[in-house]
Amino acid sequence: MTTTQLAQTLDIARVDQLCINTIRTLSMDAVQQAKSGHPGTPMALAPLVYTIWNRVMRFDPQDPIWPNRDRFVLSNGHASMLLWSVLHLTRTKAVNADYERLGDPSVTLDDIRSFRQIDSKAPGHPEYHWVSGVETTTGPLGQGIATSVGMAIAQKWLADHCNRPGFDIFDYNIYAVCGDGCLMEGVGSEAASLAAHLGLDNLCWIYDNNHITIEGNTRITFSEDVELRFLAYGWNVLRVGDANDTSRIEHALQNFRDTKNAPTLIILDSHIGYGAPHKQDTADAHGEPLGDEEIRLAKRAYGWPEDARFLVPEGVYDHFAKGIGERGAAARRRWINLFDAYRTAYPDLAVEIDRMERRELPEGWDRNLPVFPADSKGIAGRDASGKVLNVLAQNIPWFLGGSADLAPSNRTSLTYDGAGDIQAGSPGGKNLHFGIREHAMGAIVNGLSLSKLRAFGATFFIFSDYARPAIRLSAIMELPAIFIFTHEAMGDGEDGPTHQPVEHLASMRAIPGLVTLRPADANEVVEAYRYVLQLRHKPAVLALSRQPLPTLDRSKYASASGVSRGAYVLADSLGGIPEVILIASGSEVSLAVDAHETLLADGIRSRVVSMPSWDIFEEQSQQYRDSVLPPAVTARIAIEQASTFGWERYVGLSGRIIGMKTFGASAPLKELQRKFGFEPERVVEAARELLGKTGR
Repeated sequence: MTTTQLAQTLDIARVDQLCINTIRTLSMDAVQQAKSGHPGTPMALAPLVYTIWNRVMRFDPQDPIWPNRDRFVLSNGHASMLLWSVLHLTRTKAVNADYERLGDPSVTLDDIRSFRQIDSKAPGHPEYHWVSGVETTTGPLGQGIATSVGMAIAQKWLADHCNRPGFDIFDYNIYAVCGDGCLMEGVGSEAASLAAHLGLDNLCWIYDNNHITIEGNTRITFSEDVELRFLAYGWNVLRVGDANDTSRIEHALQNFRDTKNAPTLIILDSHIGYGAPHKQDTADAHGEPLGDEEIRLAKRAYGWPEDARFLVPEGVYDHFAKGIGERGAAARRRWINLFDAYRTAYPDLAVEIDRMERRELPEGWDRNLPVFPADSKGIAGRDASGKVLNVLAQNIPWFLGGSADLAPSNRTSLTYDGAGDIQAGSPGGKNLHFGIREHAMGAIVNGLSLSKLRAFGATFFIFSDYARPAIRLSAIMELPAIFIFTHEAMGDGEDGPTHQPVEHLASMRAIPGLVTLRPADANEVVEAYRYVLQLRHKPAVLALSRQPLPTLDRSKYASASGVSRGAYVLADSLGGIPEVILIASGSEVSLAVDAHETLLADGIRSRVVSMPSWDIFEEQSQQYRDSVLPPAVTARIAIEQASTFGWERYVGLSGRIIGMKTFGASAPLKELQRKFGFEPERVVEAARELLGKTGR
């Protein structure tokens, strides 16, 4: 090496270290100013994040939603200052909700100065849809790495479906940084197991092995051999013994890219709070500010001006611009040129990609949806759903999903010719088998949705408890994910209270931004899907029956299209406003209809309101809501095989709720209906009592 070459190498190393220490000091200063946050991990992992972003990752800061970009997931989201620092230093640009590139900075230095404060684009944890450059919302530990598995599955599916010889339209990788908490949480284990089974060689997790959690050293809780654990799963496992060794980190990342048929775990040995003389390798560096004096000493250790705050030295922005900026822009330009040629060669596929990226649906997406004739014996909600899914999956090429080992019972199997299964050797199938991993299933569905596929996951409603954290995140992220839950009430019968959801509808209705639908018959199931598939920024839960529900005669009763309003007048009486309103969802709607007919025969003006979705109904105008539930009619009865919690808003203080105030029991369904009062005569009796007509 010549003297000139050596000088150039030393100069590059100096600038590299300057960039790394800028990430560290911005993180320390932001946490200190906010008086809350987690400085230690950004101090430890700044070399890793610098290496991934400025040396390795294909990402164009000028266009952070370029379809073939590499994805970066910060699963240990409490270290969010790592991400805010690098998004700021790379000058990543903002994108709005309509996918328009705005040209404004995604994260400004003022945002970092106001870290964790209201309206700052540097919140306490990474938030998708709020800050451009964030690929998924993280914070609840394990969610990020589990979601990254969905992203990796999506890339494999997109490559199989869209790529053609000479046209590698989708060949990106997913990098996810995680910590001890992510690997302790069960969702991480579920996701790691499935990732290995599917041979996701486009997925790299980097494990920050710093031996520290909030309570202290991990030896008090975590003594397993992580390397052997992941080798047992079937992962490619690498180790970098020094988190400051950027050359070894880069070499390990190259090893990942060279590995085939297995995901990669890089175990990175680090020192939390690196450089802080009194707090390095302690829990004190984890979840609270270091303090002014410790920050000065840490900056001294870095060779940094001790009293400088939020300093970005000259040359740092330029160095990122010459690194990820130039490399990312060149990669995007090559891709755009390739895609232009692809559009000429494969115009139909190009249009599909355009529609996917904008979360639009293909023309005719709802053609051939079934229409079910009136039938007193009826069809189960899950069976109607299965028929609808098989139509939608053929009409929408990028619509796919599966069940947590319950597809035959959920009726979610896509059985048409060519549907296929997603496996390591066939990533382009439509049926995704999650295994008995409900929590990971929810996160993986989010990852698929973040990748612009339309995805669903399914299980029994009782097991929505296991998936709920991921469902909540889908609502926070405003993703159009679909969660299908069958066996939504007491239809399990003999399985007993462990399998009979009682509080679950209330739990789902409590999640802001989540649309929960419980259809009353097969045609309401169809309309529920018609509504849900048109959502672009909301997830949905469909609660479907196991048992057959009578298919209502729509020539006699109102059209099922009323589902799109959340609640509608299904059956009414002639001659004036009703005396009593019966409100129900799901299987109890036909029960309400039977009671309604009895009341009419007794000369009592009754109205039946089918209310499949509180969420949708609450979005309607006050005028419409009053037309369905006239304020003057206070005699109201709500009927639902679920917790009574919340129904007071619709029946008022003087109304009645026929619902569950206990858990269920093990018995045939008819016996359960009798025991808990879900019979027409009980509804009729309650109506007469409300109207003071019990003597009739």
